[in-house]
Amino acid sequence: MSLEVRNLSKKYGEKTVVENLSFEMKNPGVFALLGTNGAGKTTSIRMMLNMLSRDTGEVLWNGAPLDTATCNVGYLAEERGLYPKYTLMDQLIYFAGLRGIPKAEAKKRIRYWAERLEVEEYLYPQPAKKEDGKKGRAKAQAPKKADQLSKGNQQKIQFMTALLPDPDLLILDEPLSGLDPVNTDLFKGIIRDEIAKGKYLIMSSHQMATVEEFCTDIIILNRSKVVLSGHLNDIKKSYGRINLLLKTETEVTDLIRREGLTLVSAKETEYQIKVSGDEQANRFLKLLIENGITVVTFSLREPSLHEIFVEKVGDAHEA
Repeated sequence: MSLEVRNLSKKYGEKTVVENLSFEMKNPGVFALLGTNGAGKTTSIRMMLNMLSRDTGEVLWNGAPLDTATCNVGYLAEERGLYPKYTLMDQLIYFAGLRGIPKAEAKKRIRYWAERLEVEEYLYPQPAKKEDGKKGRAKAQAPKKADQLSKGNQQKIQFMTALLPDPDLLILDEPLSGLDPVNTDLFKGIIRDEIAKGKYLIMSSHQMATVEEFCTDIIILNRSKVVLSGHLNDIKKSYGRINLLLKTETEVTDLIRREGLTLVSAKETEYQIKVSGDEQANRFLKLLIENGITVVTFSLREPSLHEIFVEKVGDAHEA
């Protein structure tokens, strides 16, 4: 299987929302679609799924136009998409039916994912217990509706709708939005399981640490245009090891500035410094030693995805 996106573009009047977006997934894994608010990420996803018309471009799954009627796709939208006044179970069975899952099989899958996502109490309400000394029958709990759930639990139900068809292609738009740390880890565990099954995942997220944790290839959009794309490790290697963490026993701010290094931050005698590479860093280490400075920590690293993202879109975003 493979996914190929070719030259997707979209305009509203004179405003270009997405301009010639192209990428390819030849193998299973996780592809990240990144960008600032309004950069065109969600519009791109909706065009891929034929939820939104394209001005130009095509999306191919196994060499043929992607059709959600024949391609097994799961989609977790950023916006809440549940019907607020209908029971959760009825909605899940309905959504499963739209994907051709028979009702009996849908109920089995719902039970499985209810346990995995820890939402059984909302889908399978228990009969109320009769209080001691009171006459009459105990009143059973009513099935839960979407508007009775917190934002995080609604996100779980929506994630379930995306997972029910056991999709080959899973598209997650801000999947961890609104989740507490415990449920964030729960979602991450499920995502890891889907990766292990050999699924194709596309993830859009503002949480750069999460993207680094899962994604192999990325595209960064800024104001509708692609400003960076490629394999994440290759991108980071191209920058080199330019971030230096230095901790000393004495204050060395003047020495840092005298050597023309960029001081990013300082807290007591711990410094974040930007260098041009290994050579400049090693020269500085030699200088510290020659000046009798005791070095506690001297660590060089490649830039994080967060730092790369800010570099690529920060100045333009502020303009």
